[in-house]
This record gives sequence, structure tokens and C-alpha cells, in this order.
Amino acid sequence: MKRIEDLLKESGITGGIPLDYCPVKLKEKNRVNLLALGDVGTTVLIGLRLLGADVISIIGICDIDESNMVRCEQEINQINYPFETQGLPEVKMVGEEDLFDCDVLVFCASKGVPPLGAAGDVRMAQLSANGEIIARYGRLARERDFKGLVAVVSDPVDPLCRAFLNSAKLRPSQVQGYGLGVMNARALYFAGKDRRFSHYAAEGRAFGPHGEDLVIADSLTAYDDQLSRELTALTVDANMRVRELGFKPYIAPALSSAAISILLTLRGEWHYSSLYLGNEDKGAFLGMKNRMRGSGPEYEDVPLCEELYGRIKDAYENLCEIK
Repeated sequence: MKRIEDLLKESGITGGIPLDYCPVKLKEKNRVNLLALGDVGTTVLIGLRLLGADVISIIGICDIDESNMVRCEQEINQINYPFETQGLPEVKMVGEEDLFDCDVLVFCASKGVPPLGAAGDVRMAQLSANGEIIARYGRLARERDFKGLVAVVSDPVDPLCRAFLNSAKLRPSQVQGYGLGVMNARALYFAGKDRRFSHYAAEGRAFGPHGEDLVIADSLTAYDDQLSRELTALTVDANMRVRELGFKPYIAPALSSAAISILLTLRGEWHYSSLYLGNEDKGAFLGMKNRMRGSGPEYEDVPLCEELYGRIKDAYENLCEIK
């Protein structure tokens, strides 16, 4: 049986950077800034305001379209319960110069969203355009000597995390990618429709990237490779099914991968996100079950059978090759 930590050694990586040296000091209530208010960013914003009053003090929003930013400040602050004694977190506009004046930055900026009808892995098609954007903000984070947490939501999540890390020169423990939560949620959806997968909710796990190399394991204790690969295929193709209906599939990712998972991170609870495994020269952000502790991120360390470990290793090595 193998474990996640074996990935580095078997991939020829020595001197991996530990995740337990982390400058992020989350508070009881945190200042969260959100960059870009497109479909995804606006949905994430709604989720954070509605669900995050216990761990968020204020949400700053920043967008290149000032009228859209003004509109969101007005409309989102008008979402409220009628007789709530403890209000929802206030939303305020912030300029780019104040973007890193926060505890958590949520990165939702995207330039190259593929049109409906686009074939192939539409997430990877966004890498070049979005990579340039995130590198620019990485340099800004370095200039500001940012000590908080960066939550990357834009696609492709895991390579963009690496691009931000390379440009920002932060500790790897300060950057997490939020794309895997919806893959787990989609696997749960299909498991609820087919009794062959029904044990996934109690026994299964998701690993890897938010894309073609996703690994869905039907069970950690009684892994079935055929069932797992079938459930993985259904999960990976779920976004294309929505696109075939004429819609962009952003609602579930914005809430399951981003809003809910980010809030679980702030609460120190188990969730799905991507963590950096590697050294300064080679490595990748790999999605897995983890939680934020006082000393930094801690991932679930469970024994993995050879077939499952082999799939995760392939996904990790493929991610390491993406530049």
C-alpha cells in the first residue's frame, strides 16, 4: 500500500517543501477579497455572503468593469434575512491597490472562456490567457509581501495555482486551488442515480485535477477499478452535458468547489482543494481531501491500493509536466 507522500519520491523529487510552515493565520472572522465579478465570481460572492457570516467579517470586491462592481455592491448587500440580529458580511468595493489588504484573496478572473460548443478539455484551453493574468497578480502579491491565503478558482485551477506561486514567490502553503469540490459533488450526484455507485458517499474519494486526469475512487477500502473509472468518466463529462443544453456550467463549480470549500477551509474543516507537492524546481498542485490547521494545510493520509495509487501518480506526473 502506498500513500500520497510517496508521489514525490517515486517521481524523482527530493527535498519537498513542507506544508506545515505557513504564514497564513486565519482569524475567527476574516477579511475576504474577491477578484472578478463574472458569472463565476458573482455566484461565489453570493455563496460567501449567504453562508459565511460565522467566519467572514467583510467581503471586498474588485472588477475591471466599475459599473458591474457598483451593481454587485448594491445588489449583494440587498440580500438579507428580514429579522436577522447578526447581519451577513458587508460587501464593499476595493481598488486594485488594496486587493491584497485582506486575509484571503479569491481569484476568479478569467479571460479565455471557451464558447459553447467548444470541443475537448475546455479548462485547459484557458491556460495561456488566464496564466498571464494570474502571473500579474502574483507579482503584485509579492510586492505587497502578502501573508494571507490565495484561493484560485479560475480554470484550469491547478496549473494556475503553480503560475501564481511561480510569480508571487510565496510559501506553497499560502496557495490552494478550488476545483475538486464540484467533482466530488458530481460523483455524489451520479452515485445517487445508480445503486452500483451508492457506496461512494461513505467510502469514496476524489483526487487530482479539475479536468481530464481526475481520479474518482469508488471506495478506499474496497476499490473497484472498473466502477471507479466509469464513475470518473461520468463526472468528468458532466460539464459537457450542461454545455450541450446551451448553458455554461458555472453554478455548481462556483458553489461546491469555491464558496462552500473556501468556507470549510476558514472553519478548519475537511474539504477538497489542491495543495502543492514538490520542491522549488518540480512539483504540482494536486487535489485531495484536506483541512487548514494552525500550522498549515494537512491532507488526509490514507493507504492506497496499487491500482488507485497508480492513477493518482499518473495524474500528478502529468500535472508536473504542465508549464
